[in-house]
Amino acid sequence: MPKPETTEGRGPRLRTLVAMPAETWSEVFTPAAHERLEGVGELLGMSAGAASRGNDARGGQMPRLRSSFGEVADELAAAEVLLTGWGCPRITGDVLDAAPKLRAIVHAAGTVKTFVDPVVFERGVEVSSAAAANAIPVAEFTVAAVVLAAKRAFRHRDWYRGSGFKRPLPGAPILGTLGTTVGVLGASRIGRQVIERLRSLDVDVLVSDPYLSRAQAVALGARWCALPELFAASDIVTVHAPLLPETRGLVTAELLAAMPDGGVLVNTARGPVVDHVALEQECVSGRLDAVLDVTDPEPLPPDSPMLRLPNVFITPHLAGAMGNESTRLGDAAVAELERLATGHPLAHGIHRDDLGRIA
Repeated sequence: MPKPETTEGRGPRLRTLVAMPAETWSEVFTPAAHERLEGVGELLGMSAGAASRGNDARGGQMPRLRSSFGEVADELAAAEVLLTGWGCPRITGDVLDAAPKLRAIVHAAGTVKTFVDPVVFERGVEVSSAAAANAIPVAEFTVAAVVLAAKRAFRHRDWYRGSGFKRPLPGAPILGTLGTTVGVLGASRIGRQVIERLRSLDVDVLVSDPYLSRAQAVALGARWCALPELFAASDIVTVHAPLLPETRGLVTAELLAAMPDGGVLVNTARGPVVDHVALEQECVSGRLDAVLDVTDPEPLPPDSPMLRLPNVFITPHLAGAMGNESTRLGDAAVAELERLATGHPLAHGIHRDDLGRIA
C-alpha cells in the first residue's frame, strides 16, 4: 500500500477523510480528540459548520459527507485513511477504485460488517473498529440487568404501582445474587467483560462458546459447559453471541424450556439469536422473566404481549455507547490513527477471517 507523506520534524502525515455525517462527528469526537487528530495529519472533507460538543473548540469544523462518497470525491481520491462512523456509506469496490491511495479504514463505532464489503480485505486495506470501546457500556448495562433481575425489581415495580408497598411479590421469589448461577452465552468482547464484572458479585458463572477452551474459561473466572447444561443450570442466562447464519435461532424453545422455573433471560446481543415465539410463550405463562434490549422483530408490533407483561422489561437498543459514552469510540479511533502514523500495528484490527464469528 502507498506510504504516507512525511513532514520534517513531525513524522508521517496521514491524509484522513472524515467519512461520517456531522451528527455522528459531534457525538463521538470531543475537542481534545479533534486536536489529537490534527496532530496526526490532515483532515479531509471538513468545512465550517455549527459548533457543538465535538467541535466547538476547533472553529466549528464539520464533515461535509451526508450520504454518498460522491459528495467528497476529490478528498476520497487523496485519502490514505477513512475515518468512519455511524452513517458512513457502504465501502465497495467502486469506492476503492476512487481511492487509490487508501491504506486503512478506522471505524469509530462497533461493527464494520454493515458497510465494509469483503473486497476491502481482498485489496489489502487495513480495517479497525472501536467495538472494544463499545463493549464497555453494554457489559455495564448487562450486569446491572442481572442484579435487578435477581431482585425481581422489574416485577416489583409494577406491583408497587398497583398494590402499594408490599414485598415480596407472591409467585415470584427473589433470587438475590448470592449463590445465583449466571450463564454467559458467548465469550465475545462483551461476554468477557460481563464475566469480569460478575467477579465482584457472589455468583457462579458458566460460559458456553465453541471457540473457548475449558482452560480459557477458568482463566476468565468461569466454568465452560455445553449449551444445554448452561440453560438447565443457570438461574439467569445472558446472551452475547453475534448474529450469524449459524446463530440465528440459537436459543431454541428446548433450551428455554430447560431453564428452571423463575429463570431470567437477558439479551443485549441481537434479537434473532433467540426464538422469540418460544420466549414469548414462556413469558406469557409467567414461568420465565426476560430483560431485552433487542427483540425480533425490532421494534415489536404494538399488540405484542411482551410490551405489557410485568415479567418482561424491554429497552430500545440502548445498551451500547450513548451520550458521554460515545466519546470512548472517538478516543479509540484516534489512538488507532496515532498507531498508523507512528508505524505501529493496529490494536483492534479486523481480518477477513474474523467476519464469520464477530458481530
